[in-house]
Amino acid sequence: MGKVKELLTSWQVIILILFLLGSVLAINPHQANGVQIASVDVNSSAATNGVEKGATITAINDKQIKTTADFSSAVNELKLGDVAKLQTDKGSFSFLVEEQNNATYLGIQVRDLPASNIKQGLDLVGGVRVLLQPQEPLTQSQFDDVVAITQNRLNTFGLADVNVRQVSDLQGNKFILVEMAGTTQQELVDLISQQGKFEAKIGNDTVFLGPDIKSVCRSADCAGIQTCSQTSDSGWSCRYQFRVDVSTESAKKHAEITNQLTTINEGGQSYLSKKLDLYLDDQLTESLYISADLKGQEATSFVIQGPGTGDTKEAAMQSALTSMKKFQTLLITGSLPVKLDVVRMDVVSATLGQQFLQSAIMALLVAIAAVGVIIFIRYRSLKIALPVLMTGLSEVLIIFGVAALIKQNIDLAAIAGVLATVGTGVDAQIVITDEILEGKKQTTIYNWKERIKRALFIIFGSYATMVAAMIPLGLMGAGLLKGFAIVTIIGATIGVFITRQAYAKIIEVLAK
Repeated sequence: MGKVKELLTSWQVIILILFLLGSVLAINPHQANGVQIASVDVNSSAATNGVEKGATITAINDKQIKTTADFSSAVNELKLGDVAKLQTDKGSFSFLVEEQNNATYLGIQVRDLPASNIKQGLDLVGGVRVLLQPQEPLTQSQFDDVVAITQNRLNTFGLADVNVRQVSDLQGNKFILVEMAGTTQQELVDLISQQGKFEAKIGNDTVFLGPDIKSVCRSADCAGIQTCSQTSDSGWSCRYQFRVDVSTESAKKHAEITNQLTTINEGGQSYLSKKLDLYLDDQLTESLYISADLKGQEATSFVIQGPGTGDTKEAAMQSALTSMKKFQTLLITGSLPVKLDVVRMDVVSATLGQQFLQSAIMALLVAIAAVGVIIFIRYRSLKIALPVLMTGLSEVLIIFGVAALIKQNIDLAAIAGVLATVGTGVDAQIVITDEILEGKKQTTIYNWKERIKRALFIIFGSYATMVAAMIPLGLMGAGLLKGFAIVTIIGATIGVFITRQAYAKIIEVLAK
């Protein structure tokens, strides 16, 4: 009991206990209840009835929803034409159930609510990571604009959990890193890499540009699917349309240009002799007939149309809606200062991410257990092996607690940093143990304390070297190893100032 009292009253152990308790509070493990709406499809019944991303669904038609599996089960029980009644933390919503690709469709993508405050990276939850590089040198102000526009594009498109930031490598090359956790929609890469320069022309004359557009309609009464028909190759083609409102200056340009055109007949309809050509990033995307009634008129509203194709009618409709949504997003958020090239893209499915998480947890447990076995083989003493295991587990818990507190993403690189911390901790613990056990043989307290100081001096020197190595490593590869560097520094700092101090005291008391 004397040794236990001595341990519990030592400042090193007290600090360790306080950090462990604080880490548990920071992580805040809890039972999740419900699923969170990650995105809502534009023009879906859910969207038109006010359902928004970020809300937590707790029930569908009075059936309790706790996980994404519960959500999928509840949706599968619904049929076309049924009324879906959603209970959320932002109120109740009711709308008709639709059908897409022969499956029940609510127009909602959901994800499980987190069971703790630990923020998991896309390696573990699934998603897309894209590294982009401007084709031309940009000023810092232009880089800030690119980051802001890209973030706005993805938010406007309806995505949650999007992280856009500027990164650089050791050569000074600057990049834009986009991480979209919880989604694997590779078509979004085109959305974020596209410059989005829009121009509407009649012949060689520009009628209006992207900045001239004052509003873009996204509601069901002025945007949606216009027609669908079968093609000659047994596929389907659908056309979308949506209205845009332009400035009065653009309306005057339209009146001046169209006033000089003649009228032609096509399919029994009267049109002007030239079409309205739509260009996106200098590529012609669509040529639209202009009604003869608009000749010389100051039109402030235009209808933009486009196609969507697929093997089935539902697939063609979805293709058209996705294209329309992308077009609307580019017009709403504006063009980038320069076109971006995709340098690297990583896509991780949610299923694979879950497997990575399970493997990572297993790797951590195996690493700590292996350390304990090695220490036991070396010293043949449970009094030493058990404190080593406790120290390793304590370091991992505190690292996750600090990560939760500072909202640091825990991805595969970060977990590798945790493993590196556990591995380097073995060296430190062996140095401490050897010095204390050797000091036990000395006859004076002076030699005992000197050996402990010497052990801690070696550990501090190793710590300084590691931190110095991690700083440039975090900048290499355009910051893709940043999580590894940050977590390794956090783990090493915790080890030097908290856990290894406590370990030294524990071994010192047990060795008496």
